[in-house]
Amino acid sequence: MNKLEQKLLTDIASGKYRDFYLVYDRKSTDEPESQKNSLKYQKAENVRFAFREKLQIAPITIKGFCFDGIISEKHSGFKEDSEITFSEDGQVQYRIDRPKFFQLVNFSSKKYFKGIVVLCWDRISRNKGDDTIVRKLMKQGIDVRFTYANYDKTSAGELHMDIDGMFAEHHARVTSEKVSINTRNQRDKGVCTYKAPVGYLNQGIMENKPLDPIRAPIIKQMFELCATGEWSLNDIAKWANEQGFTMPPMKRRRTEDEMLAEETDEDVEIEAICRPVTYTGVHKILTSRFYTGRILGNDGKCNVLSTSHEALVSDELFEEVQIALRKKKISVHYVERLDHPYRGLVRCEDCERAYTPYPKKGIMYYGSRCRANCPNDNKNFNANFLESKIGEFMSNLSFTEDELIEMDARTKTDIAVFEHKRISVIEQNDRRKKKIREDISYLRNNKLNLLRSGAYSPEEYMKEEETLNSELTVLQDAEQVSDIAMHEVIKEIVKLSELLKIAYLYYDKATSNEKEQIIKIIFSELSLSGNTLKYKCKNGFQVLESRFFSKCDPTENRTLIIGLKTRCPNR
Repeated sequence: MNKLEQKLLTDIASGKYRDFYLVYDRKSTDEPESQKNSLKYQKAENVRFAFREKLQIAPITIKGFCFDGIISEKHSGFKEDSEITFSEDGQVQYRIDRPKFFQLVNFSSKKYFKGIVVLCWDRISRNKGDDTIVRKLMKQGIDVRFTYANYDKTSAGELHMDIDGMFAEHHARVTSEKVSINTRNQRDKGVCTYKAPVGYLNQGIMENKPLDPIRAPIIKQMFELCATGEWSLNDIAKWANEQGFTMPPMKRRRTEDEMLAEETDEDVEIEAICRPVTYTGVHKILTSRFYTGRILGNDGKCNVLSTSHEALVSDELFEEVQIALRKKKISVHYVERLDHPYRGLVRCEDCERAYTPYPKKGIMYYGSRCRANCPNDNKNFNANFLESKIGEFMSNLSFTEDELIEMDARTKTDIAVFEHKRISVIEQNDRRKKKIREDISYLRNNKLNLLRSGAYSPEEYMKEEETLNSELTVLQDAEQVSDIAMHEVIKEIVKLSELLKIAYLYYDKATSNEKEQIIKIIFSELSLSGNTLKYKCKNGFQVLESRFFSKCDPTENRTLIIGLKTRCPNR
């Protein structure tokens, strides 16, 4: 992030654009052919609406988020992350899959902008989770304007909004259901509903997957060579490449920057490349029953006779190849594993391959067979390098005297704020307890009348009384919350820091095997790039590690906590 963007984020946080709007355009990846929902169309309609309604669009540009106050995102609004977590203090937490939408609601929840302009309801939300977030923002006073709809702030307007949200989600469900049913029916008929592997041509027609006149003959010869049992997969891959065999042209995956940079309707141009076949590619070809004229059935097994393509090899030849491949599966079993320390503990930062120990001239070295294009030029290091670096990390994790003094001062301030909030909560709980006690007293004093009049059955009466008593117990337990808990947490962190200082003294005098045990207790990941060794602490030690990192960028944190207003944690 450059200085201009840093200054812009500072201006946003200061409230400079509090009277401005942001425009949100989204083109669904589920409906790429719908021109009505193109980004260009939405942008024109939304800008025209903002001009007509005299809404000021924020004149800001943030890389990966918006351009001149207009956010353009290509992402499905129907799909959502199914993972959800609950905390003991009543927080519900889940992940938002749309990165730009997340940043939009993150800014809006802090009221950095007055509102949002969007084409219609199904452009901003098509699932229950995001729907809840948008509604919460509206209740907080965020002015969400819809170009194609006007929702009154009445019960009728709320109903209108509910209906639009319901139909948006229903449309997505119906589309998904139709596609699934059609796919299952087509597979039952033997139609190939997915992309055919190399050796066949994908022409956009499920009912016809013709043979590739160039690649298919070479693949058939690959099966015949493997069936002899005299060719290894590496040799077959080398032979095929000498014959001019290549995999079909494929585009690489778009980077995150390329996906976030989509501000227009035009896709980022990525050249499709034909790559040579590898050992893995040959193995995938020789073990696929697709080449025997079969497709995947609805049970996930490749056992349905295809009407979309013809067999390239016979069943007999395919089985001979499988027997030949099984004969080549030879496992190496070591009678005694060499006791080398730090085995598999350090990985290459760039290609993630592990450094393997090997002794040389009485010194333990660690080497990595990095990928061919790996930029890491440090393929080897010795044990002394690793141990000294880890020692530096451990010594830096402990608190200094100045940090302890600063922590003590901050804790007193935080406790004062916490006490003020605690008193406010206690007052609310007292009012609630008083109301519950009055309800319990009314139930008990009018028990016979309530039962005789039929207002409660005996079972309902008992259930109501139990519910009120349970609520009263919960509120009484809540009164136990105090600043003692915060003091105890700080004490435990300081104690952990002191124990780490003692552990460092032991580490300094320990053997390599003993040092390995200490390292595994404190660190979860170690990675090397050049002469820079990076680390990640395990959960218990992350509180000591986190003070070395700056406060998080508002564009990075993609977890939204619903129901509670929190500060951005240190990273």
